[in-house]
Amino acid sequence: MPIVVDIDVMLARRKMSVGELAERVGITPANLAVLKNGRAKAVRFTTLAALCEVLDCQPGDLLRWETDGAADSLAAVGETA
Repeated sequence: MPIVVDIDVMLARRKMSVGELAERVGITPANLAVLKNGRAKAVRFTTLAALCEVLDCQPGDLLRWETDGAADSLAAVGETA
């Protein structure tokens, strides 16, 4: 999928757990995992805004666009996309 979710990066920078983020944003850890692992089909702007507020970041810090080939080649090398 060409949209890559970088929530893990921001969690590491903020030294925050997935459970803490889910609680502070007001979503279930399961729904956060779906979003975090790139399996979500959509995200509400209210959820995105809450994530940005809690993580003190911009939407572009959490979401980025890549061509399908770029994500596949990074995965083949063993890097996270």
